[in-house]
Amino acid sequence: MASAPRFLLPALGLLSVLSLLLGLSTGSVHVSPAELLAVFGGDKTSLSQSLILDLRLPRILSAFFTGALLALAGTLMQVLVRNPLADPYILGISGGAATAALLAMLAGLGGLWLSGSAFVGALLSMLLVFGLARSGSNWTPTRLLLTGVVMASGWGALISFILSISPNTSLRGMLFWLMGDLGYSHSPWLAAISLLAGLLLCWPLARDLNVLNRGDLVACALGIDSARLQILLFMLASFLTAIAVVQAGSIGFVGLVIPHLMRLLGATDHRVLLPSAALAGGSLLVLADTLARTLLAPQQLPVGIITALLGIPVFLYLLQRRARLT
Repeated sequence: MASAPRFLLPALGLLSVLSLLLGLSTGSVHVSPAELLAVFGGDKTSLSQSLILDLRLPRILSAFFTGALLALAGTLMQVLVRNPLADPYILGISGGAATAALLAMLAGLGGLWLSGSAFVGALLSMLLVFGLARSGSNWTPTRLLLTGVVMASGWGALISFILSISPNTSLRGMLFWLMGDLGYSHSPWLAAISLLAGLLLCWPLARDLNVLNRGDLVACALGIDSARLQILLFMLASFLTAIAVVQAGSIGFVGLVIPHLMRLLGATDHRVLLPSAALAGGSLLVLADTLARTLLAPQQLPVGIITALLGIPVFLYLLQRRARLT
């Protein structure tokens, strides 16, 4: 296990490429490797050009970048609250986004209005959690976690209320969005830019994250401003989560399972863990979306169902493995 990080990143890079190629070639209409080469080689006469470039490629890239955002946010959140059960949604960010998005759907809005509403809701939730957790002089992971859990419960109640008063014609779209659906993704570039920015901001903090994992006292003894670092982690993780939710709705288990899996493979140093989690999270969501598109083709399933079905047994295995190791 100690040597795992030496080949982990190249292996995950290869997995990412293979998952993208599988997603492009698989669906209700199969595309052969020769047709893929023809399309990317510039053959404008290929019958598969529109299917690949206009339909599948944007969705698959959205899936990859969204999964990477969730895995990266989950890694940061677990360091922030020092809780292995933390995921990107634990502080209620997705609840605020979901509430605003459902209100937009209820008003008959879609497209950019839906995405904008979800982002505003996520931003509002982030500010509320931050303000309430900072209302006193005590800024602790426990206080932040409790505030986020309470806010998430409040948003959950509002979501249930909105669903209960919504007309039947809107319920299917609302439920798909709540379960995670990449069918609403129009362009992957916002998620791509956000992921790149997140990685660039996280990378210089990797050594500090390693120290912060050992506790505030150790961090302070080594000259790290833990309070400032925690605020930065909260803002960064919340922003990454907000972009992921805007892109694809609420998709569970990616941000919870992937960081644990990477640590089990030996990536305990955040200089390796952060890019590894991003690559693995992106690959997982691409594979899950491919299954969602093909299992009952031409009918499509919400990708959140697939990630939950894949994530539950993996997480239970990780728990059993961790118990044996300790």
